[in-house]
Amino acid sequence: MRAILPFLVAFFYLAIGFSQTPGADTSNAPQPISKNELRLNVTNFILLNAFTVDYERLITDESSVGISLLFGLGNTDDFDQFRNFELTPYYRQFFSKKYARGFFIEGFASVLNREDVFFGFDVEETMTETNVALGISVGGKFLTRGGFVAEVFLGVGRTLFDNDDFFFESVIGRGGISLGYRF
Repeated sequence: MRAILPFLVAFFYLAIGFSQTPGADTSNAPQPISKNELRLNVTNFILLNAFTVDYERLITDESSVGISLLFGLGNTDDFDQFRNFELTPYYRQFFSKKYARGFFIEGFASVLNREDVFFGFDVEETMTETNVALGISVGGKFLTRGGFVAEVFLGVGRTLFDNDDFFFESVIGRGGISLGYRF
């Protein structure tokens, strides 16, 4: 019995030691990369009374394409030009060592429908126009390990089919703070 006891102790010691195979640590194993994002622009909701949703697809670790859809939720007195609808496809180039996050530059094209309200001598006139705009934005994207995405961006564009002589009516803005999820 005394000869078997050291043998059993050695056997269990070796069995426990070999059950931990080298390289079985999965904490450092590469995780599958999520390539889709869905975000809501909270700034547009607060300032413009508009609902804006974005879908973005990551192409590589440095680039992505996406589409943004804006719906106006009602008229506002804060701005003389109110956007009823806007469809904006975009392309982004990231400048970071991390996968599709950090500082980016974006080129976009928008198809938009907006209302202009003019006030004259006892007359209020509303003009609705549909136009196309091209522009550029800059921003930053932040991502948690759990997939939560926060993004801050600001851009400017110019409409292509304006007949107005007033410069600022041909300029559109794009930007805000967007929150979402990468999946």
